[in-house]
Amino acid sequence: METVVYNQTGKEVGKLKLPESIFGLPWNADLVHQVVVSMQANLRTTVAHVKDRSAVRGGGKKPWRQKGTGRARHGSIRSPIWVGGGVTHGPSNEKVFARKINKSTRAKALSVVLSKKFKDGEVLFLENLALSKPKTKEAKEVLFALANIKGFEYLTKKKTNALCLSLSTKDVAVERSFANLGSVSVGEFRNLNVLDLMKTKYLVVVGPKEALKTLEAKVA
Repeated sequence: METVVYNQTGKEVGKLKLPESIFGLPWNADLVHQVVVSMQANLRTTVAHVKDRSAVRGGGKKPWRQKGTGRARHGSIRSPIWVGGGVTHGPSNEKVFARKINKSTRAKALSVVLSKKFKDGEVLFLENLALSKPKTKEAKEVLFALANIKGFEYLTKKKTNALCLSLSTKDVAVERSFANLGSVSVGEFRNLNVLDLMKTKYLVVVGPKEALKTLEAKVA
């Protein structure tokens, strides 16, 4: 498998051979869904919380004697049927939503999504991305240049989740330059995951040779 490598002005500068085991896999919706749902569950924070009858303050004394009053029997004013009492089956911040994802499952799902995006023409390989200083203006110029490449016209038209810019190494100037563009997310290729890819339409890989080495080690 071969693909074209571009520079940041949108010009072809060479070819790159891609591993079939990463960019040539068939689509597996069930696998991807399993990993995405699990990752979303792992990110979930437990905020909603209520107290049950054992956690509510007071209610240690029986309100009135069991018999002879003509009223219904009660053992505690903190019963769920009393105003100010505990809540039955309410949410608790002690609940754990996390799900275990096997390393091999996560790696396989990542390869499947990369294969799908590459097949749909949504993966772009950049030889390098160098900005003189952190400037949003320079970041926009790069985006408009890449938007001239066939198949990537929506890079500048999509207002949200348009591009996942994946760097082979950390670059503060690039990160700050794209920080004000809400449609672009920037990160290192070693941190690339299925959830990030499924959120965005395009993937731009900067420094593809180094990125492929990282990816091959990741999915091995």
